[in-house]
Amino acid sequence: MKVSFTPRALLEAERMKTWWHENRSIAPDLFDDEMAIAVERMRTSPTVSPAYPSGFGRKVRRVLMPKTKNHIYYTVRKDEIVVLSVWGAPRGKGPKL
Repeated sequence: MKVSFTPRALLEAERMKTWWHENRSIAPDLFDDEMAIAVERMRTSPTVSPAYPSGFGRKVRRVLMPKTKNHIYYTVRKDEIVVLSVWGAPRGKGPKL
């Protein structure tokens, strides 16, 4: 199944990737590695992740990147997974979706 990112999600992911590379010298590629694993998990089992409450009547799911402590919020369409946001779990609240 195809996975695409909204412009917002792509920008958030790029910012986190840059931050991780600049501030985590021991494991600069950890964000990239976890993102790849999470995307593959979404691709192969898109409906396994728990649903996340959102507005506008669409079903949003979320997967945790456990080592970097980021969530990926996404929706499953007929033939595509759309990533809506990449959000830091330590913020204590989710993004506005």
